Amino acid sequence: MRIISGRHKGKRITAPKKLPVRPTTDMAKEALFNILNNSYYFEDVSILDLFAGTGNISFEFASRGATDLVAVDSDYGCIQFIDKISKELDYGISTVKSDVFQFLEKTSTKADIIFADPPYDLSLEDLSKLPESVFTHNLLKENGILIIEHSKHTDLSQVEHFKSHRRYGGSVFSFFGS
Repeated sequence: MRIISGRHKGKRITAPKKLPVRPTTDMAKEALFNILNNSYYFEDVSILDLFAGTGNISFEFASRGATDLVAVDSDYGCIQFIDKISKELDYGISTVKSDVFQFLEKTSTKADIIFADPPYDLSLEDLSKLPESVFTHNLLKENGILIIEHSKHTDLSQVEHFKSHRRYGGSVFSFFGS
């Protein structure tokens, strides 16, 4: 994976092969950040990265100046890797080892941007629980956005709070807001 922009632009990060992840492609990540760049000044926003995996998205936000970052993943190896890279690059990303759905039920953390990249084989029913939990527990700040990355074979347009989606190759970003 590669950091697209910011203070570590072009830096390549190699994750251990044993991690159970499917990192967001550079093309999709660049497109997503082009969209977000037009709406947010990253130094002023808080980010919650769910199903953080390798930390790819968190590292991109941090490189672009975000300092209030929490990455959540259930895999201990993923959390260790994010902590290691965050320390090496002086990013200050906070990590939480937890099942994402349990985390959403218990947290009081509010964020401007919540990004979720669950496994592509997660059922539509379980995917729909993500926005439900975020909005039921009021986890977005005013004008905040929830972004769920999912397979092009999944349609979340009927889920409450859906605003729009963008497709990049086999990946889709669905945007949710109030």
